Amino acid sequence: MREELLKIIGDESRIITDNIERKYLSDNLERRIGSAGAVVFPVSTQEVSELLKYAYTNQIPVTPRGAGTNLVGSTVPHGDGIVIDVSLMNHILELDEETFTATVEPGVILQDLQAFVESKGLFYPPDPGEKKASIGGNISTNAGGMRAVKYGVTRDYVMGLEVVLADGTVLTAGGKNRKDTTGLDLKEIVIGSEGTLAIITKCVLKLIPKPEKSISILVGYESLKAGIESVQKIIQANINPTAIEFIERKVVQLGEDFLHLQFPLTDAKAYLLLTFDGKESEITENIKIAEKVTRRAGAKAFLALEDPEVAANVWRIRGCLVKSVEAVSEQEPLDMVVPINQIDTFVNFINEYEKQCGMRMISFGHAGDGNVHLCVVRGDRDDATWAKELDANLTVLYRKCTELGGLASGEHGIGLSKQKYMLEAANPANIALMKRVKAAFDEKGILNPGISYDA
Repeated sequence: MREELLKIIGDESRIITDNIERKYLSDNLERRIGSAGAVVFPVSTQEVSELLKYAYTNQIPVTPRGAGTNLVGSTVPHGDGIVIDVSLMNHILELDEETFTATVEPGVILQDLQAFVESKGLFYPPDPGEKKASIGGNISTNAGGMRAVKYGVTRDYVMGLEVVLADGTVLTAGGKNRKDTTGLDLKEIVIGSEGTLAIITKCVLKLIPKPEKSISILVGYESLKAGIESVQKIIQANINPTAIEFIERKVVQLGEDFLHLQFPLTDAKAYLLLTFDGKESEITENIKIAEKVTRRAGAKAFLALEDPEVAANVWRIRGCLVKSVEAVSEQEPLDMVVPINQIDTFVNFINEYEKQCGMRMISFGHAGDGNVHLCVVRGDRDDATWAKELDANLTVLYRKCTELGGLASGEHGIGLSKQKYMLEAANPANIALMKRVKAAFDEKGILNPGISYDA
């Protein structure tokens, strides 16, 4: 295989066939370790196309990979296939200030793109917790993040894609036009498909003017229930918050210990972390309304984080919660989503079930869009006990989520780790149609086989 790949790539340093590192055979957690015959680092659409032509002709499975931050096993290869790592395709190709678009390669890192466009007075709103993820990876899982309550998710900012199909065909779907009803919107099918339909090689992204100002608010409550129940009232007040995050004090403590930082309002049992952005006059008025609404709903403290360092530390603690749990124990990260009017019911269920089953469960997340992030903690369980109890408890949690009208994933994707639970809840007709769509894109089934719906 190496000789054939070298004919395409022409650079020994961008092909690995011996002693492949674990990180290329797994996801960010490195718990599921796959196998591969080669890892290849293309630098152009043409190279990706030629690699896929070779794989398609020889029916070799292909696993696309970006920055490796996936949490659900979507980048775990198997067999003697090829891992196509697009991390070297990491260039911002164009900033078009007249159309408010940026055209980038899939390996561009989210935080680099955001910093670049903001330096030009523009703004790319999608803001998932992992800022070192690649844009291609964000698109492949339709990443959301903390600003989704106001601005939406990655899908809402993808205007066009260049993709390579399994047989090497290069397609362009969408572009810089703000409207498009000319046939099926193929880019929308690719977004969120976890590398099972095509490999993304170019992205046209929508930008907006950078908000004049942004300020965060920390609201303290006597209980998580009180905080969660006030979310509906905040949304109904029509004050357009950028973010509404919920966190319990016991979870914050983990972040404080991990980063050696201090969270304000230490007497609170739970918090809502709000952000408002826009024009200063608008923000000032909305904050006044937010304080009235939250205090009427039972808030014990309302603190505007005017000091940039304090605000940055608060968000650093919020952003490191999964890592802080991992520092204490192995954990299974979940990102279920429920209708926003069910989030308090679901979180309360989780807290009660934690007491019942005896397995520690740490919840936090995006209260404004119903996306509950949950760390199910292993503790000192041996391998067999952990596997058995985890599966039993996840089954209960996912079934409750489904009962409330929710879904297995809001932004991480399905990959391998959620596949069983997704398939249990899904309508078989939906899964059958997804597989027919895959067959239309990838007749031989070589792209990320066995991932998500493609069981």
